[in-house]
Amino acid sequence: MAAAAEDERFMAAAIRLARRNLGLTATNPSVACLIVRDGIVLGSAVTAPGGRPHAETQALAEAGEAARGATAYVTLEPCAHHGRTPPCADALIAAGVARVVVSVDDPDARVAGQGFERLRAAGIAVETRVLEGEGRRALAGYLMRQTKKRPHVTLKLAVSADGMLGRPGEGQVAITGPVSRGQVHVLRAESDAILVGIGTARADDPELTCRLPGMQPRSPVRIVLDPRLELPLTSKLVRTAASVPVIAVADRGEEDAHDIRRAALEAEGVEVLRCDPRRLEVLLEALATRGISSLLVEGGARTAQSFLAAGLVDRILLFAGPAPIGRGGVRSPCVPGEAPDGFLLRGSARYGADTFEDYERDD
Repeated sequence: MAAAAEDERFMAAAIRLARRNLGLTATNPSVACLIVRDGIVLGSAVTAPGGRPHAETQALAEAGEAARGATAYVTLEPCAHHGRTPPCADALIAAGVARVVVSVDDPDARVAGQGFERLRAAGIAVETRVLEGEGRRALAGYLMRQTKKRPHVTLKLAVSADGMLGRPGEGQVAITGPVSRGQVHVLRAESDAILVGIGTARADDPELTCRLPGMQPRSPVRIVLDPRLELPLTSKLVRTAASVPVIAVADRGEEDAHDIRRAALEAEGVEVLRCDPRRLEVLLEALATRGISSLLVEGGARTAQSFLAAGLVDRILLFAGPAPIGRGGVRSPCVPGEAPDGFLLRGSARYGADTFEDYERDD
């Protein structure tokens, strides 16, 4: 029992560390590794920005010779294939670790149990699926892209006390307080991409960047569902496209009519992606081929409802403010305490005067 508790304690620490580089590791998952002996962490690392070096090789280098006979805690099965770097399973074997504890099996066909087999064949004890639920949540984007060939989709909504998202024609309406807004910026920093509909882009003129001090470089790719390429050249999105990528998803059916607007947007640094915005499954597949593993959908109501109706939302985050919007507001497709069918409440919190609810699809 004591050994199992220690394994869970160090794996929980590794999972927390893995979250540090979410949104930064390109097509590779953000994995963490701790090298531990006698309750002391000798080396720790997370997948580097860009996806390399991997966590195991960095943690082993920090531990040095002290890694021999130690336990390695890794949030994802060590790779067993030669890519741009040698297999991490081989690095663990060469370092002489005595035991490897892993949270999540890797579904990548190039790994898929082969990492475990290689370690066991070398005489290393292997424990698997320790805190698997927590590990899978930290690796949700990578796992979704590997198994379903699309990004993991999180729907974020800020909802008033009377279940509204805002008022038509009034642009952005402050529904939640600064603590909740800070949490949203953390979500953006952890996501590969963020998406809104053209209605929200025009009405609210959002920037959709991460503006927490020191975290501005972690802003995600910004995507606008824009069938007729109506995104204004004067919008904040277009004006900042040269520094933070913007993708406008345009309908394939009117390419000639869009030529002038497409050229103008592209001249400002906006990428125009020809893909029917109404075929969300196809769009998500296209984003996955670009290495986008996690997508944060922020609005508006029609876009949110479209993703829900298509069954493409994996997680719903509801931030609820204490004040009502009143008559004439835009009703939210989700309200606190009433999860859509197929979703379960996984957690809740209070951020100042606001409440927060976290729902996950019940698979």
